[in-house]
Amino acid sequence: MQRRQILGHVLAALMALPMAAMAAQSYPDRPVTIVVPFAVGGGSDNIARLIATKLATRTGKTFIIDNRGGGGTNIGNSVAARATPDGYTLLLGQFTLSVNPYLYRHLPYKPDTFVPVVHIANAPTVLIVPKTSPIKDVQGLISAAKAAPGKLNFGSGGFGTSVQLAGELFKLKTGTQMVHIPYKGSAPAMKDLIGGEINMMFDTATSALSYVKNGQVRAIGIAAQQRMSTLPDVPTFAEQGLKDFDVPVWYGFVAPAGTPAAAVQWLNTQVDAVLKDDAVVKQLSSLGAVPVGGTSAQFGDFMKAQAARWEHVIKAAGIKPN
Repeated sequence: MQRRQILGHVLAALMALPMAAMAAQSYPDRPVTIVVPFAVGGGSDNIARLIATKLATRTGKTFIIDNRGGGGTNIGNSVAARATPDGYTLLLGQFTLSVNPYLYRHLPYKPDTFVPVVHIANAPTVLIVPKTSPIKDVQGLISAAKAAPGKLNFGSGGFGTSVQLAGELFKLKTGTQMVHIPYKGSAPAMKDLIGGEINMMFDTATSALSYVKNGQVRAIGIAAQQRMSTLPDVPTFAEQGLKDFDVPVWYGFVAPAGTPAAAVQWLNTQVDAVLKDDAVVKQLSSLGAVPVGGTSAQFGDFMKAQAARWEHVIKAAGIKPN
């Protein structure tokens, strides 16, 4: 009897293997929805649509973009968090997943609500000033800020945005005092920067690139490990003496916790291959982003490190959660 039971368990296990393999091979057998927590037409939306289009071409499968903007990305994030964890709903996760748990008292989701799928790209942060500004470089900014504490200001697209936190990190690292001026979105902040109403702005490359290229503002530093191919003459902060000031705005796919590992692996493999396509690299570069790729585990480690870093900055800067 015991032998028959053991044999039965072995046969059942063997039969399950081809079934699991078949399930993995058939995935996805219906459209995959990618929730983008921003409105149509922004940098995040453009990146999501680029990857979705290339995935569809590569795999012959259907990928649908579902824009759910608002609430500091919490609306879209919550939609994805509530989705069935079957591999058919993804979230274009980005910087806010690293900071929102420390900026909002009552989030309808937690960091472990999602599992990492693949790290798509990083968009460096660029320090920009009005084209008529006397500040020419990072060291010049530090000197000016220390000479007149609290006189200089920097704009941002609002409370808790990556560009505000980049400014707070800069203040912590340099021991300077500057005034943060939050706007209702990056467009009005950029308008005032162009007009010389504010002194500077830390902005994502995806947002700032066209204004720099058109000569409306001047970039004086790239907060990344290396220079941008689209702004080759702008040195990094490290080149200008400020080490470890790497402030990427990251983009990647995450999925609801409990999503089958086979689906996560399939998506990771396909997106990683797409990111190695020269045409995709070029298109991402034109959007101010640098492809990353790698395993889902590597992406998970990156997300944890980013969360720890920004938790420290938020607390040190005295930013209180809403």
